[in-house]
Amino acid sequence: MYLIDTNIFLEVLLGRAKKEECKKLLRELRDGRKSAIITDFSIHSIIVIMDGLGKLNALKTFLLSLLAYKGLHIHNTPITDEVKAVEIATKQNLDMDDAVQYSSALSINAEAIISFDKHFDNLQIPRLEPLQR
Repeated sequence: MYLIDTNIFLEVLLGRAKKEECKKLLRELRDGRKSAIITDFSIHSIIVIMDGLGKLNALKTFLLSLLAYKGLHIHNTPITDEVKAVEIATKQNLDMDDAVQYSSALSINAEAIISFDKHFDNLQIPRLEPLQR
């Protein structure tokens, strides 16, 4: 099982340079050809970012689209993962956003974290980009 990082969705939502490779992965997840996890923390982060950019219509579309994903499961981040994230942030020199994601990846025994964020490099769970998985 893969953990999908926040930035994979933001690439598409914000029309960034790597949106097409992210769309390909997200279509596979939507259709159930691949299986992965997104954390509720990521969803809430996307809500805050899209709200700050005044993109509430796109946000509503994104949130509703999550209901159609056959291969994407939401991991509700328990407090124990968040406590572990504080320890990880200190030991691995990660910010709390990354530490919560990494702690959740450890908790679910993720095979890899799908992300463009190089802060996940050289950790126990490997980082892959969408085209590498």
